[in-house]
Amino acid sequence: MKVTVDEEKCCGAGTCVLLAPAVFDQRDEDGIVILLDERPGEDLHAIVREAASVCPGAAISVGEDA
Repeated sequence: MKVTVDEEKCCGAGTCVLLAPAVFDQRDEDGIVILLDERPGEDLHAIVREAASVCPGAAISVGEDA
């Protein structure tokens, strides 16, 4: 799995951080997403996919490693 984020789309809702704090964080000044782990372990794949699916700004993309 490879995770990418589009900071321009992020609205700072923080849902991703609540679901997967090992993978996502937020900037203090504006709440914009910070990607902590672009290749999370398999144990986190399901929750990262959920975070991407519920992201209100559609700022998270999940793909497969090449």
